Amino acid sequence: MPGTRKLGRPTDSRKAMLRAMVTYLLENGRIETTVTRAKEVRPLAEHMITLGKENTLHSKRQAMSFITKEDVTYKLFNEIAPKYASRNGGYTRITRTGPRRGDAAEMAVIELI
Repeated sequence: MPGTRKLGRPTDSRKAMLRAMVTYLLENGRIETTVTRAKEVRPLAEHMITLGKENTLHSKRQAMSFITKEDVTYKLFNEIAPKYASRNGGYTRITRTGPRRGDAAEMAVIELI
C-alpha cells in the first residue's frame, strides 16, 4: 500500500508521534531522527508552513488542531511562514547522517531551510 509508512505503530500512536515531531521541528528548526520518520514528517511540516502562509482564521484553526503547543502555532504564523512568503514549497531539508550505533538504523537530520 503506497502512501503512508506504518512505522511499526498503531494508527493513533503513529499520528501522535508525527504531531509531536512536527511541533518539535517548528519549535527548534531541526530534529535528528531515522530517515523513514523524517520522510513522513516532511509533508506534514510543509503543509503546516503552507497553512501559515495563508494566515486566515480557518488556517489558524487547522494548524491549532494539529500542532500540540499553542506558542509554536503563534511562532509558525508570525515568524516561520513570513520567512517563506516568496517560496513555493520545499521548506525542509533531509540530510542523512549515517547509521545509529545501537541498531544501525539509518539516521537523518530534518531541518527548516
